[in-house]
Amino acid sequence: MTHRLPHCPFPFPPGLAAASLGLALVLAAPLPAGAAERETYQLQGSTVTVIAHDFLNEQEMQTLRLVGTDPQALALFMGDGAGHGAIAVAPAQGFIRDGMPAAGVAALAQLPDAQSARDAALAMCEEERQSGPGCTVVLELSPD
Repeated sequence: MTHRLPHCPFPFPPGLAAASLGLALVLAAPLPAGAAERETYQLQGSTVTVIAHDFLNEQEMQTLRLVGTDPQALALFMGDGAGHGAIAVAPAQGFIRDGMPAAGVAALAQLPDAQSARDAALAMCEEERQSGPGCTVVLELSPD
């Protein structure tokens, strides 16, 4: 026997519903203050981590998820080379405005380690930040 969720066109076994609910309850546990949810994707020998900060709107989250799951989108933002990378954003300026990356978005890749990538993206973003809170990393890229 299979069931269909109201918003899901695909049938699934009944045991999966209970397991999914249990997982959802675990994932819905409150995060520490200031912590943002992290979504991790495996893509062509790399790990892409999307950091879902509260200031990101749905279009911005969809774009970040696309970067984490589509090789062409990843190459558009991060280039084709190996190494670590990061995207940093000024919260007041956002990530996507009028369908394009907002002013001050810093996407850097091909760096030797994760900390260098974060630091470089944050520094570049801070140089362009116009106002509001300091820049924060919204995506990290690391080779597997």
